[in-house]
Amino acid sequence: MTDVTSSKSTRRPHHWRHDLIELAALFTAVVVADTIAKTIAKGPEGPSLLVFSAIALVATAAFHTWWARRHSHASHAPPSGHPGGHSDPAGTAATGERQEHEEESGVPVETTLWRMRTTVADTPGSLAALCTVLARLGVDILTLQTHPLADGTVDEFLLRAPADLSAQALAREISAAGGRDTWTERADAHDLVDTPTRVLGLATRTALDAAELPLALRQLLGRCTLHTVPAVSLTGRPTGEHAPVEGVLEETVMRLRDPDGGTLIVERPYLPFTPTEFARARALVELEARLGPRVPRSQDVLTLPEGNEITVRRADQRDLAAARAMHDRCSARTLGLRYHGPVGDADRYLDHLLSPRFGRTLAVQTTSGRLVALGHLLWDGDETEVALMVEDDWQRRGIGSELLGRLVAMAEEAGCASVYAVTQSSNTGMVAAMRALNLPLDYQIEEGTLVITARLASAPRPAGRPQQGHPQEQRHEEVRRAER
Repeated sequence: MTDVTSSKSTRRPHHWRHDLIELAALFTAVVVADTIAKTIAKGPEGPSLLVFSAIALVATAAFHTWWARRHSHASHAPPSGHPGGHSDPAGTAATGERQEHEEESGVPVETTLWRMRTTVADTPGSLAALCTVLARLGVDILTLQTHPLADGTVDEFLLRAPADLSAQALAREISAAGGRDTWTERADAHDLVDTPTRVLGLATRTALDAAELPLALRQLLGRCTLHTVPAVSLTGRPTGEHAPVEGVLEETVMRLRDPDGGTLIVERPYLPFTPTEFARARALVELEARLGPRVPRSQDVLTLPEGNEITVRRADQRDLAAARAMHDRCSARTLGLRYHGPVGDADRYLDHLLSPRFGRTLAVQTTSGRLVALGHLLWDGDETEVALMVEDDWQRRGIGSELLGRLVAMAEEAGCASVYAVTQSSNTGMVAAMRALNLPLDYQIEEGTLVITARLASAPRPAGRPQQGHPQEQRHEEVRRAER
C-alpha cells in the first residue's frame, strides 16, 4: 500500500470537444491579430506599436505562469485543522520543506525502512487516524498486516520514512493518534517481500530439509530463541515435557509439539506473539510432522593431496551406528578435544548432534563407505556453533578445513551473523582452521577453554552469549539435570 500517486494519474482527462474549442480560439486569435497588425502598420507609429505589443504579451504570459505555480503550491498545503493527532508545527513544517524541496529539485529525499507494530482499538477510523499521521510525516506505507486480538487489533507496517525522522518521534506521533504498545525496528530490503510469498518460501525450505525448521521459525517470528526439550533424556528417562497437540500460547512464549517427541519452546520477550503468528508457526511444525525425517542426499567427491578420494555429504540420525564406530576408532585425546568432558559420555551426545532439529551435520566417508569425520553446525539460541572431529588416521590432510569452510558457508546462507568454536587452547589444528577462514576472529580463554568467534557479517554481536561458562559446559549441565 502506498500514499504516493503518480502525476500521470492526477491529470484531467482530455476530450475532443476541448481540443476543437482550443483550435477555434487559435484561428480566431490569428485572424484578429492579422487585422490589428494591418491596421497599425498603415500608421506612422506602426512598427513601434508592434514591438510594444509583443513585449506586453511576453510579460503577461510570464505573470500568468508565476501565478499558476503559486496557486498550485497553495492548493496542496494541508489545512491547519487537519485531523489525525495534535498539531506539530515544527514537524509539519519540516515535512513540508522536504516535500517542497523534492518537488522543486527533483531529487528524492533520503529515506529509511522501518518495521512498526502498534495496537489500536477495533473501531472504525482507528487505522485511518494512523495513516493520516504517517502521511503528514511524509512516511510511505509499503505493506500492512493486521493481527486481530480480543481487545483490539495489532497493525504491523513496513514503512519508508524520511531519514531524519527518529523512532522516538514516530512512536510519539503514533501514540497521539491512538496507537499503544508501539514497537519499531530497522528493516532492510529482505522485508520488502510480501508475507504470503515469504511464508511459502519458508514452507518450501522446510519441506526440502528438516534442519530448516528452526531457521524458518526464526525468520517467520523475528528475533526469538528456540529450545527443544526432548520427551526422553539421554539415559532413557522421561523428562515430563509434553505439549498438547494444538500447542500453547502464553504472551511471549509459545509451546508446540515437536514432531520428534517433546516440546518446541519459542520465546520472544521483547514482543508478545499474536494468535496469527502462533497459527503460522503451528502450520510449519505440522508440515514438518507430516513429511517425517528427510535430509538432502547431495554429495561431493573430493580428492585429497595424496590422491585419496573422499565423499562429503549431509548426515542425520541414520548415520548413528557409523558415527559410534568412528568413536571407537578415535583416541581418547581426540574425543577429549572434541567433547571437553569424560570420554565415556561421547557416544551419548551423538543422537542429539545428528538430529536435524539442532542443526546440520556433514559427514566425510571414504570410497569404502567408512565414516572418518563429522562436522556440526549447531543452532545455539541467537548464535551458531561449529564443531569438528576427524579420525586420528585422517588428521592433517585438510579434511577439517574443508568441513569448516562448508559449515561457515551454510551459516552465511542461513543468515547467521557469526559462528563460534569451543575447543582447548592446545588444539592447534582447530585454531589454524579458524584462522584459515580469513574472517575477523575474537578469542576468549576461560580456564584453558578457548572460544573462537568468527564474524560473518558487519552486524553487532547478539547479546545472547552467556557471560560465564562456555556453551558446551552449559549443554553438559543440561544433560546432567535431565539425567537426574
